[in-house]
Parts: sequence; structure tokens; C-alpha cells
Amino acid sequence: MSELFSEVDEELRREQLQRFLSRYSIYLVAAALLIIAGVGGWRGYQYYQSKQAAEASSAFEVASKITNPAEAEAAFDKIGAGTTGYRFLARLHSAAEAAKQDSQKGVQAFDAIAGDGAAGVAIQDIARLRAASLLVDTAPYDEINRRLGASTDAPSVFRHSARELLALSAWRANNLDAARKWLDMIGNDPETPATLRTRAEALQALLPPVAKS
Repeated sequence: MSELFSEVDEELRREQLQRFLSRYSIYLVAAALLIIAGVGGWRGYQYYQSKQAAEASSAFEVASKITNPAEAEAAFDKIGAGTTGYRFLARLHSAAEAAKQDSQKGVQAFDAIAGDGAAGVAIQDIARLRAASLLVDTAPYDEINRRLGASTDAPSVFRHSARELLALSAWRANNLDAARKWLDMIGNDPETPATLRTRAEALQALLPPVAKS
């Protein structure tokens, strides 16, 4: 008797499954096709991204070997106009090549990168430093401070270089208090690189002693 009930129960389940498939088969097929299409599309996108990255890498290597600044700038500009991960690195190199031809043009290019939020904090900090380094011999200390003041505190990776440029700018402007401030920050930061610390000590040795009150 139990075997009979089992057979009947199995038959009922089979009929229910058949009715379900009969009613919803078109939706199941559509869902399967969507899954296949989605996987295929994602694979295609991954292939496209990999191909674009490989082409950008190759173009970047070629541009890096160009010795003519104008030609190198144009090559890096082409890469920088793309959407790969190389675009901001290419823009930094393009700005550097522009600076070889015209320092003010280089400053403008670095400023454009520093103002682009899509570049990321690290790239923006590099661009600010490069622009400031082009201006440190000619721009007033206040301008260099405006450009780099926000990059001098931890956790900024480039705070050491920013402090050094500010100390040098203050020294050139005969702003000895500001120069001492930045040199002290360099000396008191245990993470200051050894070579930068040595340069800071050399600059500090050029400052007159603090007058005793």
C-alpha cells in the first residue's frame, strides 16, 4: 500500500512539474538567455578593458622614449584623453614635457590635474608639488603656501616634499620665521626621508641664530 501511495505522490509531482514548465517555460528560457547574454557581455567588456589597457601601456612606453618635448607632450596628451588607468599618469608626463618648453604652460597643466577630483588625492598632490616646484624661484612665498599648505600635514604622503619647498620659498623670501617653522617640522617628523632631512639641516645651517630676548 505504501508503494502505491509513493507512486501516486511521484506521479502528482511529475504532473505539477509539467504544468509548471508548460506555463512558465518561456520565462525560464528568457531568464536563461539573459544570464547567458549578461555573462557574455561581461566577458566582452573585460576583454575590451584588457585590450585598451594593453594598448595604453604600449603607447605609454613609446611616448616615454620620445626625446622631443613637443612630440612627447602630444603623445602623452593622446593617452591622457583616453579612459584607461594610464590617463592621469600620462597627463602628468604631458605637463612635465610642456614645462620643458614653457614653465608657465607646465604650471597651468599641473594646475588642471590638481583641480580634477577624478585624479585622486595622490595624483593631485603630485601635480601641486610639480607646479609649486616650477614657481618656487619666482612666486611669492604666500602663493607657494597657498598651493601647498594643505599638503603639509599627515597623512599626506608628500608632506615632506611640500614642507621642503615651503622652507626653501620662505628662505628665498627672507621669511626666516616661516623657514624655521617648516624646517623644524621636517626635523621633528620621524618619517622624514634621510636625504631630505640632510638637505633641511644644510638649509637650517644657513639661517642666522635666533636672537635671544
